[in-house]
Amino acid sequence: MRRSFLIATLASLPVLGVLLFLGTWQVERLHWKTDLIARIAAAEAAPAIPLRDPPEPLAKVRVTGRFDHAREAILGVEPRGNQLGAHLVTPMLRDGAPAILVNRGWVPIDRRGSVARPEGEVTVEGWVHPGDRRNAFSATDDVAGRRFYTFDPPAIGAALGLPVASYGIVAMGGPGTPDPARALPRPTNNHLGYAITWYGLAVSLVLVLAAFALRRRSQA
Repeated sequence: MRRSFLIATLASLPVLGVLLFLGTWQVERLHWKTDLIARIAAAEAAPAIPLRDPPEPLAKVRVTGRFDHAREAILGVEPRGNQLGAHLVTPMLRDGAPAILVNRGWVPIDRRGSVARPEGEVTVEGWVHPGDRRNAFSATDDVAGRRFYTFDPPAIGAALGLPVASYGIVAMGGPGTPDPARALPRPTNNHLGYAITWYGLAVSLVLVLAAFALRRRSQA
């Protein structure tokens, strides 16, 4: 009996160690993610700061320049209600600095002609978008039609024939056309559930070992 229990215990110890490690790692990730979300909320509530190069990702900033509406492009596909739309991306030209791609917000595909296109110098408030990475599942961009499915500023700028910054700005504001963002993006925070799962499995393993020991003892 003792030998079989010893074998079961020795075999379970590495598994228990891995489960405890994973649970602790998820707790650490939970604290990190909670702090990140709190910092994003604080940045969202604070006034926008002047754009500085290089900017912090997700920073709430304001930038001044002139929109180059002749080179605007469409990003992604997003239905809202019974309307099919996408995001309108327009280069903002700046004196003495690279142009910046500004995601002005969602527009219905069939009503792009009614979009407001301000002329002259404008100031935009929004959050810094560092860009997205392409992968094997990324849709193929329609360069000729200026329709893109991955927000990759250098690639979009090259397709538009305009050198641009390596990041973009997602405009924030109230309802309108385009319909801009109203909040900074927040990452999902499921780490508490993951931690409970791993620790729960560790407890279950200990209980199984205890039940195994009691059963062997009662059979002795």
